[in-house]
Amino acid sequence: METSRHNLFTSKESCITLYDLQRMVRTTVEECFATPLWVSAEISELKINRSGHCYLNLVEKGNSEGVPRAEARAVIWRNNYTQIDAMFREATGSPLSSGIGILVRVVVTYHEIYGFSLQIIDLDPNYTLGDVERRRRETIERLKEDGVWDMNRELSLPRPLLRIAVVSSATAAGYRDFMTEIGSSPFNFNVTLFEATMQGEGAEESVVNALSAIAERESDFDIAVIIRGGGSTSDLALFDSYRIALYVTQMPMAVITGIGHDKDVSVVDMVAHYMCKTPTAVGAFLVDSATAELNTIYDLATEFRQLSEQMLNNQNSYLAQRKLELCHLASQNISNHSHNLSAIEQSIKELSSHIIATEEQRLESLKHFTESYSLDNILKLGFALVQNSEGIITSACGVGIGDQIEITLHNGTINAVVQNITKE
Repeated sequence: METSRHNLFTSKESCITLYDLQRMVRTTVEECFATPLWVSAEISELKINRSGHCYLNLVEKGNSEGVPRAEARAVIWRNNYTQIDAMFREATGSPLSSGIGILVRVVVTYHEIYGFSLQIIDLDPNYTLGDVERRRRETIERLKEDGVWDMNRELSLPRPLLRIAVVSSATAAGYRDFMTEIGSSPFNFNVTLFEATMQGEGAEESVVNALSAIAERESDFDIAVIIRGGGSTSDLALFDSYRIALYVTQMPMAVITGIGHDKDVSVVDMVAHYMCKTPTAVGAFLVDSATAELNTIYDLATEFRQLSEQMLNNQNSYLAQRKLELCHLASQNISNHSHNLSAIEQSIKELSSHIIATEEQRLESLKHFTESYSLDNILKLGFALVQNSEGIITSACGVGIGDQIEITLHNGTINAVVQNITKE
């Protein structure tokens, strides 16, 4: 059935078959794109079948969320794939993989059954390297615009750094090097591995999940470490990811990185609190940090001991001086008190002699007073002592008429009989 490519007219009576339509589309496509074209895109999927053919899915993302605005299937036949893959590996250090941008020369094809597809016949690896750098610059600019560029570096490092959360592949050589470095130190590091895929499909999600898990256990760790050994530029491009870098900037603890070789610096390295050149260097940094803390403790202990000795010496000198002063004051006080005691003793002696003399005079006076009231002296004054057989009579009531009484005078005694009693 002969048809024109332009202004094709059909009706219910003069319709065309699906095959005819597909053949016309194929003819039109092949005529319009008769020569190969250079096309830029991103690989979203890549598979190599048993026969050695490489099947790809290419996309072009239209916004920052990564939503595709164009998508197409592509293939590299086995006879071209070996050469293209070798060239790409030599230039970039890694194989073709999903998630990278490529510039490829394609033949546009259309098949009646399989539809539209691109046959890749050539590839420019320099574009991929440039695309990595472009994405890297875009990530840096975006992080700075978001105001998170310096967030992790502004965190303070706790002391000491002994509880370590590590993001790495458990089987990676870099992780083994890191563990060997800290294992040979005298310090008891507590290392917890949060295993993650560090390259290839799903790596970004895996690293982000590991960082998120560490953040949820913030109080269990002093610091987070991201370790990835050396690799190709495209392999390490994972750590230019905006999403991973954003998570690093907002981690609740300081992050130390050891990614790649000496010359490699990723965006994640730039936003981390501290960047080490290799995983081994991260281990050395932690050992050096612990050593510095121990030396600080030793220095403080030495300083404390010196200050203590100085204080003791000062106190000993002070006590010795006070002892001399005390001895001098004690001697002076003893001397002063001895003089006072001598004066007091003399005063006591003089006062005692005076008191004794005074009392002797008083006693002598009392003696004379007492003697003046003696019976003999009283009798000499004309008094008499009257007594009967019962004793001294002091009242007229004590005798009766006819009683025998004895009258004692100063020079003799008179015995008499009572004849008369006159009472007053």
